[in-house]
Amino acid sequence: MSLIGSFVRFNQKCSKSLANRFPEFFREQPPDYRVELLSRILPAIENGSVRSVLEAGGIDRPLLKKGGVFTYAGLDIESKETCYEAYDEFIVQSIEAELKERYDSIISITLLEHVPDNRASIASIYRGLNPGGQTHHYVPSKWHPYSVGLRVLGPNLQKKLIAWLWPEATEIAGYPAYFDHCTVSAMKKLMLHQGFANVDVRPFYRANEYFAPFTPLFVMVTLFENLCQALSWNVFASGFVVSAEVNGDSVTEASDRRPPNQRKQTD
Repeated sequence: MSLIGSFVRFNQKCSKSLANRFPEFFREQPPDYRVELLSRILPAIENGSVRSVLEAGGIDRPLLKKGGVFTYAGLDIESKETCYEAYDEFIVQSIEAELKERYDSIISITLLEHVPDNRASIASIYRGLNPGGQTHHYVPSKWHPYSVGLRVLGPNLQKKLIAWLWPEATEIAGYPAYFDHCTVSAMKKLMLHQGFANVDVRPFYRANEYFAPFTPLFVMVTLFENLCQALSWNVFASGFVVSAEVNGDSVTEASDRRPPNQRKQTD
């Protein structure tokens, strides 16, 4: 093992030791964002009000499991053979493009930061939902130190760094990240402008694990995260869960899912 490699492994061990010894300081207190996301998605499936779900960006690692009381569709810009086993059906396209079918729920986890134009993706999601439909997403936020670092490094250097520091994550990381409208306030404003109702956003602040290879930075980022959480500076959140609904009363025709202000301007 090289000197640099030994240095990184030593720091990762020190960071992990600190997190284990002081979990309330270094770790996300429950519920974490994944638990929060599932707590918003599952009740409507369990009570039967959601019978069809589209997961965007899940590739062959779906958030849910098919075979339940709902039809489970997947969507991504690429596919693998295992995608067609993970879902009842699989669609190869961008979430920015018009969806051919409509669903009761559209969900994603760590997808929207990779979309160049989230105005288009939110419009597509809105038009792809049935009246009363729900959408739920976890979105990494734009101004957390980790997100800023991704944009500074760029995808090529990012992939090399990930392969070196976290080889187990090589296949699921390194995609270009744009963070278009990926802050709490920007995403909420975008969804409301599109016509969504009951937009509910919960920020999360912990992404210090990405700095574990250098323990002093791991500690400094954690201090920053804790300060931002204490002061509710959600602009620096690590990410957020956002949910919204299509108001059935505002949809006059199933074929026209544009916000009312756009219909008035163009019809």
